Amino acid sequence: MAQKSKLEGRGLVRTIQVRTSRRTELKDVTAEIEAIVRDSACTEGLCHLYVPHTTAGVLINEGDDPAVARDIEAALDRLIPHAAGYTHAEGNADSHIKAALVGSSETILIEGGRLSLGRWQSIFFAEFDGPRTRELRAKIVPDPAL
Repeated sequence: MAQKSKLEGRGLVRTIQVRTSRRTELKDVTAEIEAIVRDSACTEGLCHLYVPHTTAGVLINEGDDPAVARDIEAALDRLIPHAAGYTHAEGNADSHIKAALVGSSETILIEGGRLSLGRWQSIFFAEFDGPRTRELRAKIVPDPAL
């Protein structure tokens, strides 16, 4: 998914393709983002993640137990049902609302050449209008030399 390259100048930007299989789906993309960080050779800095879609997002939560992601999916579907008399004509208003609540970006520290995630944390691409093939953009920004 991600292309190998060295970090140059002010940062490295990579886009990964994320293929989802359900209308509402949290897909673990931690390994792909870790590979981008590793390939960048950045030892200290920031990893900015951005989803350029209005019906998808990105979040960090527990990745050790896949039931947590399924519970989040189910809770969002219960809180914001697909058919609830919305005025948006395309039939995916719930997807826009879920994406607005989850958010379209995350920032993670890079320390020692690795993402500084907590012990149980993983990065999830959050699909709310699938199945589709989507983009997730990562920008690696090294700390300035002291």
